[in-house]
Amino acid sequence: MNNESGKRLNKFISESGYCSRRGADKLIEQGKVKINGHLPELGTKVLPDDIVTVDGKAIAAMPENKSDRVYLAYNKPIGIICTTELDVRDNIIDAIGHKERIFPIGRLDKPSEGLIFLTSDGDIVNKILRAENAHDKEYVVTVDQPISERFLQRMARGVPILGTITKPCKVSMVGKFVFKIVLTQGLNRQIRRMCEYLGYEVTKLSRTRIMSISIGNLKPGQWRNLNAQEMKEINDAVAGSTKTAPENHRKVNPNEKVNPWAQIEAELNTKGPSDNTTGTLSLKSKK
Repeated sequence: MNNESGKRLNKFISESGYCSRRGADKLIEQGKVKINGHLPELGTKVLPDDIVTVDGKAIAAMPENKSDRVYLAYNKPIGIICTTELDVRDNIIDAIGHKERIFPIGRLDKPSEGLIFLTSDGDIVNKILRAENAHDKEYVVTVDQPISERFLQRMARGVPILGTITKPCKVSMVGKFVFKIVLTQGLNRQIRRMCEYLGYEVTKLSRTRIMSISIGNLKPGQWRNLNAQEMKEINDAVAGSTKTAPENHRKVNPNEKVNPWAQIEAELNTKGPSDNTTGTLSLKSKK
């Protein structure tokens, strides 16, 4: 097979919506993937006329306009776990019950609620998750004691957690015990750890916006398809996304992998689009 052209096998499988690239790598290693009836060699690429199968079932290529992709906004309730592992109780996939194979973009902790995207498009997952793209994520947070001006300033300036200092961010008071914070990074349990460092405990945390997309009228447990305008705004926001992080990008763990799928799946599975891309435009809800 000519490896000078075509698409890498794991990318082809991921873009089909079957699983993530990391999941595809596992399937390839296990000998469950074939190209034209033959086990592929390492580094094999898929050409336009090739037939790719997983466990004997043919995998369709993604249409150029991604017309078969699913893009959802979901108001995750407290108690739902952002994992694709179906044997985990209260996993986000069963909670939504979508007919297509989808996976979350990023995560929200089990005790947190609010907006999260889910999709069958592995390519846009990679782009959105890259921290250097500095996509806004807005949260409304309630803490266990009155908020001081010093607390707001320290949160905004940066707090030492997980072996690094959080990036400067926007923080504003909403009420005596409630503040709003806009982050452009997503360290593990970042807001809770930041508050804890300053002597506060988070009692409620809700994500209300990702980039330009707000949670709107979605009640906890409801989801809807992202509309054409929202998908255009997302695509515009990730248009300049690169495949690797810049050299000065700060990491919590210097040994962690750059591949965002490897990062997110390691986190999610622990118990404890292109131009004018759209999903289905009808509004749906599921309680």
